[in-house]
Amino acid sequence: MGRIRLFQMGISLLYVFLIARLFQLTVVESSHYKDKAFRQHAFVLRIPPGRGSIVDTFGNPIVMSVPAYLVYAQPKLIQNPTVFSEKVGMILMTEPEYIFRRISDPSLYWVPLAHKVDPVMADMIRNLDMEGLGLEDESKRFYPESSMAAHLLGFVGYDEKGEEKGYFGLEGMYNRDLTGSEGYVSQEKDARGNPIVIAGMKRVPATNGRTLGLWLDRVVQEISESALTSGMKKYGAVEGSVVVMDPQSGGILAMASYPSYDPQTYTLFDQSLYKNPVVSAGYEPGSTFKVLVMAAGIDEGVVTPDSTFHESGPVRIGQYSIKTWDDTYRGMVTMREVLIHSSNVGMTFVAQRLGKDALLAHIRDMGFGDITGIDLEDETSPQIRPDDEWKDIDLATASFGQGIAVTPLQMVRAVSAIANGGNLLAPRVVKNFIEEDGSVKTIQPKVVRRVFSQSTANIVTEMMVEAVDKGESKWAKPKGYRIAGKTGTAQIPVAGHYDEKKTIASFIGFAPADNPKFVILVTLREPQSSPWGSETAAPLFFDIAKKLMLYYSIPPSG
Repeated sequence: MGRIRLFQMGISLLYVFLIARLFQLTVVESSHYKDKAFRQHAFVLRIPPGRGSIVDTFGNPIVMSVPAYLVYAQPKLIQNPTVFSEKVGMILMTEPEYIFRRISDPSLYWVPLAHKVDPVMADMIRNLDMEGLGLEDESKRFYPESSMAAHLLGFVGYDEKGEEKGYFGLEGMYNRDLTGSEGYVSQEKDARGNPIVIAGMKRVPATNGRTLGLWLDRVVQEISESALTSGMKKYGAVEGSVVVMDPQSGGILAMASYPSYDPQTYTLFDQSLYKNPVVSAGYEPGSTFKVLVMAAGIDEGVVTPDSTFHESGPVRIGQYSIKTWDDTYRGMVTMREVLIHSSNVGMTFVAQRLGKDALLAHIRDMGFGDITGIDLEDETSPQIRPDDEWKDIDLATASFGQGIAVTPLQMVRAVSAIANGGNLLAPRVVKNFIEEDGSVKTIQPKVVRRVFSQSTANIVTEMMVEAVDKGESKWAKPKGYRIAGKTGTAQIPVAGHYDEKKTIASFIGFAPADNPKFVILVTLREPQSSPWGSETAAPLFFDIAKKLMLYYSIPPSG
């Protein structure tokens, strides 16, 4: 009886396996076998689609596909293979022996000889007027602005099958949208492999990819890149970045990082340059983080701009001593003065008033410790240590932006919440999709959550304006404009300790303060002329801000 049941179970399992296999063949893999069967009785020449363009917010091309051609041969129609190989090889700058081998396979009706051939060379091929030689439209990637916004754009390379594929940035993130679908030309063949002329030739055109319309403004990008390259040279920095965001929409208006590379010739550059540091590299923000901690304290009601703290000397926390950056102590100071003078001990007071739970809750609420979800490949986020691992000294150092790591994009987004009245936005690069027929699908801005009250945002904005007007970088500010901002200077951790000579200088701010048009973050790694953000990153920020004010026709406020 047991053997009969075992036999029945075996039959049942075999039946289930056969049904599953039948489903796989007829449903899951049906297209594969249909295509295989089609190719067994027809010659097929694939026609690659044109890759979609990438344009800035005004439709100016940043990346485009320009005409190119596929050169192919029809071996069965070639009368003199030797002469054919020599003439075609001379134009394509290819060894005649290679072409001869390609056209000598009697089983092939179409043979690709060269891809991405430019129009001049294609005309030369066309003028040969040789039987068995043909052209099909293709396209190739072209960057009219050269290496502009390289990290944001990414590049087009090839996958393991030799097919075109986008990598990094927008090219990688939106590869499927940009790629489109290929077409083909087919000719039926008989059992001997000869074309059935009476059956005719079937042509299915390729469908080109979508065009990506960006928030990025080509002029703002050029201003940012030009200022960054000149600033890095002037201050002797080894790396640098500039991010410009629209605080009302979350749209990225510009994103620049150096050193960079050229997407057109990406293979000539070290692969370490491909990743976008703005979304993938963490850094300690230093004093720029103070505006966010101060906003948290005001939002929780534990401090006000006029709350006072007695800055009498260094603050002892266990075995550690926290000092002011210039080792100057000003007695009774308000929270306004804490930001103006960028007091570390004053920020320690704010953090202690907040307490660990409230401060960590605000840090996470502002998006730190998690990716922003921006539509770019390779975004990462530095981790925030678990709540139970935070000690009193960690709470204190985090209040002035040390011992906590963020990405430049996270920092810009968080400060944008102050600029726009308290909303944390989803950052976006792509603004809309443009179909081949001209129809447009727009992506609406998205509010992730409210992180500050409108009142808190207004108060902290005014405190940031005072920090600009009365702080260490006031000398660099353009006259007549209300700009909210904050400098930052963070020592770089090396082998478990901070290197006092190596810093990341930064400045973050927005303008005009009363109705912000843009938020800018500038970072400079290891500037040699001065380690301080007020003397390097700040003047670079104000240079960009002044040019953007002129570009947007924003008049001075008085």
